[in-house]
Amino acid sequence: MKVRRCQSLGYWEPCTVSVENSTKVNEFRLLGLNDSPEMQVPLFITFTFIYLATLIGNLGMITLILLDSRLHTPMYIFLSNLSLVDCAYSSAVSPKVMAGFLTGDKVISYGGCVAQMFFFVAFASVDCFLLAAMAYDRHAAVCKPLHYTTSMTTSLCAQMAVGCCAWGFVESVIHTGFTFCLSFCHSNVVHHFFCDIPPILALSCSDIYISEIVLFILAAFNVCFALIVILTSYLFIFVAIRRMRSAEGRKKAFSTCASHFTVVTIFYGTVMFMYLQPNSSHSMDNDQMASLFYTIIVPMLNPIVYSLRNKELNNVFRKTAKKLKILFNP
Repeated sequence: MKVRRCQSLGYWEPCTVSVENSTKVNEFRLLGLNDSPEMQVPLFITFTFIYLATLIGNLGMITLILLDSRLHTPMYIFLSNLSLVDCAYSSAVSPKVMAGFLTGDKVISYGGCVAQMFFFVAFASVDCFLLAAMAYDRHAAVCKPLHYTTSMTTSLCAQMAVGCCAWGFVESVIHTGFTFCLSFCHSNVVHHFFCDIPPILALSCSDIYISEIVLFILAAFNVCFALIVILTSYLFIFVAIRRMRSAEGRKKAFSTCASHFTVVTIFYGTVMFMYLQPNSSHSMDNDQMASLFYTIIVPMLNPIVYSLRNKELNNVFRKTAKKLKILFNP
């Protein structure tokens, strides 16, 4: 007989569950963000707009970088990878959420839940380390500009990107394996809008202590390692900028780093809030808001933040737009 705190009717209460007699869960029901019938269509329209903006913005960014040879530099190689990953991990969540708003069917199969968690965790982890790699790239560009082309080669960029992807998928295998090897209570109601790790663990009848420790250690490693790289890089960048005598040089250095630093602040702020707080402090409503921000909103904001403060991208976009205008209006 296992004794755990089980979730019921939106609040937490002690309950005793027999693992041996528990019903095997074949599907999960996602509560979603809002159950009000009159809000389903407006929410569907809103989320569809956000998702389309995410795809158009990020795929447009990738297209611009591929088309213009002047953007085939380490900074933009990493940025195109980041855009691709943003599309991927947003696509792991958004379509199911939108379908739930449109059809009212918020049931997801057991296998579908496993797949959603696996791909979301994998691409979110890749995103985490890509941001760290981009910080190192900015450090090399600002602090050692004369050696930048020889130190940040295309081969090194490719190896760093592959390394980020490899670790992201390895971590996802660990998280998904530790989560779905557990037994689950009779309730299959997930108090979240997608299959994230904490709300799925909340349904388990098994002892989740080890799974929670693994979640905390890996999340802490990701955030701490990446933040150490990012903060160290920006510390050296700040020192280098302070030593610059040219006001124009300082302005250019700040402009190349401002977009990345903004994205880092938004992404890591919500991730730390979601995964690094004690289990007793978790609030499902707060977790949903934090998850909504970094799964749906941040992937849409990234191309906007980078394009607004990047003159090279803006120039390439204007030239491409002019070429398209001439092509379709000869």
